Amino acid sequence: MRHRKRGRRLSRTTPHRRAMMRNMVTSLFEHDKIETTHAKAKELKPVAEKMISLAKRGDLHARRQAEAFMRSHQVCQKLFEEAKERYGERNGGHVRVVPTRLRRGDAAPMAIVEIVAAAEE
Repeated sequence: MRHRKRGRRLSRTTPHRRAMMRNMVTSLFEHDKIETTHAKAKELKPVAEKMISLAKRGDLHARRQAEAFMRSHQVCQKLFEEAKERYGERNGGHVRVVPTRLRRGDAAPMAIVEIVAAAEE
């Protein structure tokens, strides 16, 4: 039984899941919008919100925590430079998950994950 077990396994080992989330968060902040399966998108949302919260805080420790998680230093630098003006007035809900279609081939439900501040610009 999986009582009180948080998060989805996504049919992957723990290191694979961690690496996938790191890659997806980096891609999300690089492109402002990515398409993935709905289950992965729902797992990605809290991780991306955490990175935005660290960037809004903006101190050295937050920057080092974000740099340790994200794959690209340039993307992390861009996130920290733009954080105050893009996300400053919002208290949460920076990432939106929009269900889109069923993937051809295996009929997996797909979703678009986008940053709300980028979508409004």
